[in-house]
Amino acid sequence: MSKSFLLVGGSSDIGLQLADMLLNDGHAVTLLARDTERTRDLEARGALVVQGDALDEGVVKGAVAQAAAQREEGLAGLAHLVGSIALRPPHAMNIEDFQAVIQTNLTSAFLSLKLGGKAMLKSGTGRMVFTSSVAGSYGLTNHEAIAAAKGGIEAMVRAAASTYAQRGLRVNAVAPGLTETRLGASVLRSDAIREASVGMIPLKRINEAHEIAQSMHWLLTGAPDNFTGQILHLDGGMSALRG
Repeated sequence: MSKSFLLVGGSSDIGLQLADMLLNDGHAVTLLARDTERTRDLEARGALVVQGDALDEGVVKGAVAQAAAQREEGLAGLAHLVGSIALRPPHAMNIEDFQAVIQTNLTSAFLSLKLGGKAMLKSGTGRMVFTSSVAGSYGLTNHEAIAAAKGGIEAMVRAAASTYAQRGLRVNAVAPGLTETRLGASVLRSDAIREASVGMIPLKRINEAHEIAQSMHWLLTGAPDNFTGQILHLDGGMSALRG
């Protein structure tokens, strides 16, 4: 059955691929995106594109309403793909930059949880997927700000899964390691950094964006109904293995 999905941060590399997969399934897809130039092809295929900031409550509320209106059953799923990164030790980071990382990653995720969840409660069913990071559960040098934000997302996901367990909502997250995206490229600035990063990963390779999108697609459409409150660690074994 065709359903309606909202992707917050839909112009991200992973968001574009996830939208493509959902459209291929015949679903209605709404993208909340700042960079609408990147969504033109998806819009031509029938995706609804809402331009705006994921930290603007009015914008997110409007995007949720528009997505819910796409199908009689309302909003079936939401993926939050907004992210940023700032790699500096605490003594070299000012409080404004720290707060910006928290706002972009964690506060926007909470806003999507609040408004998306409220819409799904009307139908009594729905799935939400959030984006964490290997830094949320694995101590990485100079990652204090992003670790705080992503660790917060993981804790929020577990709490929300409990809050809404009896009300038909399933809440999960993916926690990728380094991934070949525009955001990942800001970290992998040189061959030496790339080599060192790969050396930390048991599988000795960096994620591809489509692998993260496939996992989110499964959580939104194919995961069993009893799968909730979980963090999928898509990090090549980095957070769990030593090799």
